[in-house]
Amino acid sequence: MVSAAIDNTFGNRLARHHDELDQLFMSLYDDRAALEDLEQAMAAAYEARPDDLKKLDKQREADPDWYKRGTMFGMTMYTDLFAGSLRKLANRIPYLEEQHLTYLHLMPLLKMPHPQNDGGYAVEDFNTVDPTLGTNHDLANLTKKLRAAGISLCLDFVMNHTASTHEWAMKAKAGDPEYQDYYFCYDDRIIPDEYERTTPQVFPNTAPGNFSWCDEMHKWVLTSFYPFQWDLNYRNPKVLVAMLTSALNLANLGVEVLRIDAV
Repeated sequence: MVSAAIDNTFGNRLARHHDELDQLFMSLYDDRAALEDLEQAMAAAYEARPDDLKKLDKQREADPDWYKRGTMFGMTMYTDLFAGSLRKLANRIPYLEEQHLTYLHLMPLLKMPHPQNDGGYAVEDFNTVDPTLGTNHDLANLTKKLRAAGISLCLDFVMNHTASTHEWAMKAKAGDPEYQDYYFCYDDRIIPDEYERTTPQVFPNTAPGNFSWCDEMHKWVLTSFYPFQWDLNYRNPKVLVAMLTSALNLANLGVEVLRIDAV
C-alpha cells in the first residue's frame, strides 16, 4: 500500500478512484503485487512532483474540461525541424504566442536509435530526451516557459512498442526469459502464421509481414511496424506498470498532455 508519509492531497485523490483502479487492474491481471507496484510508482511520482505542477494539478481538478474548450488552438511540429533543439525552441516562444497557441504538440523526442527510428517512434529510453535534441532539464525548462506563456505541451507517447535497442529488448536478446515476456516471442511460425492469416500489415511494401526473426534469440518477434520496433506485451502487468511510470516521469517534467500512439 501507499506510504502514509505522502500528504493528504495524493491520498485523497487515490482514495476517490481506488475502487475503480482496483477493479479494472485486477480484472485484467489478477495480480495484487503488480497493482501495489503501480500505486507505489504513483506515490513516488507525486512526492517528486515540483510544487508549481502540484499547483497546476489543483487548477485542473477545479476545471476538468479545460482541454475541451473551443478556444484551444495548437500547432504540431518536430523540434529539430522547427528550432534545432529544445533550448532553441524555448527562445521561439514569443513567435508561438503571436500565433495565439494554447497548446504545442511536439513529435517524438525521447532517446532513439540513429538513423533507424521511424521519425522518433522507435524509442530506446522512455525516460530520457534524445541527446540530439537536448536534455531532460531542457524539456522541463521549455514546459515552464510555455506555461508562463499560457501554452500547454503535448507529447506523443509511443505505447505500442520499443526500439529493438531498448534495454528490455537487449536483455531479451541476451536470453533473459523475464524480458522476453515483455514482448511477443515465438520459437516457431505456428502462432505467427495464424496471426498473419487475418491481420493486415501496416507497411506491406516497406516492411512486409508482422513478425521478424531475431538471430540472437532464435525466435520470431511481433513487429507490427518495422523490424526495429518490437511490440510490447501488455498481458504482462510489469510492462504496463513500467510504461505508466515513464508517463508519470514525463508529467513531472511538465508535459501536460500525452497523445497515446499506436494502441
